Amino acid sequence: MENLISLVNKIQRACTALGDHGEASALPTLWDSLPAIAVVGGQSSGKSSVLESIVGKDFLPRGSGIVTRRPLVLQLHKSDEGSREYAEFLHLQRKRFTDFSAVRKEIQDETDRETGQTKQISSVPIHLSIYSPNVVNLTLVDLPGLTKVAVEGQPDTIVQDIENMVRSYIEKPNCIILAISPANQDLATSDAIKISREVDPAGERTLGVLTKIDLMDKGTDAVDILEGKSYRLKFPWIGVVNRSQADINKNVDMIAARRREREYFASTPEYKHLAQRMGSEHLAKVLSKHLETVIKSRIPGIQSLINKTIAELETELSRLGKPIAADAGGKLYTIMEICRLFDQNYREHLDGVRSGGDKVYNVFDNQLPAALQRLQFDKQLSMENIRKLITEADGYQPHLIAPEQGYRRLIESTLVTIRGPAEASVDAIHSILKDLVHKAMNETPELKQYPALRTEVGNAAMESLERMREQSKKATLQLVDMECCYLTVDFFRKLPQEVDKGGNPSQSIFDRYNEAYLRRIGTTVLSYVNAVCAGLRHSIPKSIVYCQVREARRSLLDFYYTELGKLEQNRLSALLNEDPAIMERRSALAKRLELYRSAQAEIDTVAWAK
Repeated sequence: MENLISLVNKIQRACTALGDHGEASALPTLWDSLPAIAVVGGQSSGKSSVLESIVGKDFLPRGSGIVTRRPLVLQLHKSDEGSREYAEFLHLQRKRFTDFSAVRKEIQDETDRETGQTKQISSVPIHLSIYSPNVVNLTLVDLPGLTKVAVEGQPDTIVQDIENMVRSYIEKPNCIILAISPANQDLATSDAIKISREVDPAGERTLGVLTKIDLMDKGTDAVDILEGKSYRLKFPWIGVVNRSQADINKNVDMIAARRREREYFASTPEYKHLAQRMGSEHLAKVLSKHLETVIKSRIPGIQSLINKTIAELETELSRLGKPIAADAGGKLYTIMEICRLFDQNYREHLDGVRSGGDKVYNVFDNQLPAALQRLQFDKQLSMENIRKLITEADGYQPHLIAPEQGYRRLIESTLVTIRGPAEASVDAIHSILKDLVHKAMNETPELKQYPALRTEVGNAAMESLERMREQSKKATLQLVDMECCYLTVDFFRKLPQEVDKGGNPSQSIFDRYNEAYLRRIGTTVLSYVNAVCAGLRHSIPKSIVYCQVREARRSLLDFYYTELGKLEQNRLSALLNEDPAIMERRSALAKRLELYRSAQAEIDTVAWAK
């Protein structure tokens, strides 16, 4: 588990670089789920000195009033013995600082860049990594010092603003609170203890650090606090002795300061029995060990969050679609693949895998028969019309046996009315096929990704359907016309002869134009027309399916594919011109997914190694 904190530091840096952290957000992120140590204390409580003692370097801004005006996320990385110490800022990733006075200046400058040269504060953190053989692996967050009053140049809300910022960090269950309190002040007035008690009443996440022990009034000591008698925490209090202002002014180095700190606790009678667990070096080791222990206990939760987030990222990336290829061949392949997916969705609608295809059958099984049944032949087969057509067909000489030409004209004028339902059926199927195009397009996410391609594919599909409709209408109406131009002879041969046996041979041929005779002709024509309707009820759907449905299923985009192969690269690029915001979002998600997968693999490795 030696590399566990380093692994977490690496993941935190990657999360931060990708913006996958939310210091003041209620949304759970990987950054939030990783344990870190937040350093909390009032102004002039010695926070900066404690951090510098842990690092062993002077690198933090100093001065009167509020100096820390932005959170500082400080990651310490233990490097190989003898290696050179250096620091890196996240906002200057390619620049290494070996002069730590330059680190201090950059912290000041970066703070001013965000807040201006005022005493305002900002919740936007500065991220600093320090690599040294003299540190332990740690992640610390230095927060602005708590204050009780606003000074000149600060807004009246500064006190509450700082408290809200501090609270946004320390109220997270994965945060370890390093509460800094000066020993020369009453612990009951400690800002750090007050706010940590509010978010961690049982003291299970709080480590207490007592500073300025050497500055206590003569005759007083901090033994009761350090032994946990004055205010008990789950973990023992740790006392530190920081450099004095005189030491800082004389540039006393940290090695000498640490030696003097050890000597102070070892030689002071009140603290001699506690010397083994006092001092900055001990504090750093305790923090590192405790952080590692907390990380171990959080591994299952971290794994769960990583797995869940990976699934969510993969889903969103899938929704956004694949990135665009750079070359013409790749672009053409992408377009063809998207068209294929659309075509597949469209066929599934017709085949019943998806809904909508059943409406085609409904036209044939219900709408067409109902339309044929609603046809009114009264006008064509009225007595007046029958008499008119029979008489006109006789010409100058009345028919002798049967009014054949009259029959033909009556049948043709009646059958032609079937063209209406036939044409309406073609249009109804066309409307259904168009609706299915819209459905299939909406169910093809890739077409949503590229609006220009979506428009062009939609237009191409509609043009194909229009051509199919015209072909279908032509073929279907030809079926009706065929029935009009060639009558079924067998139907009429089976009818009774016009001269009945035992009839009156002296009956005038002109008597055959009486109403009974004409009614018999009308009945015969109606029977024939009904027989034809029965046949067309089956042949019209076959024609429509052959010309429209089958062709739409088989070759909806065939013509478009032919034209697509002729397009130049700039035109292909225009079809795949997607929203820049989507491209940026996809790139960010892909980087984040790579981070989470890497974290998943490394966390799993550590978990299995336990």
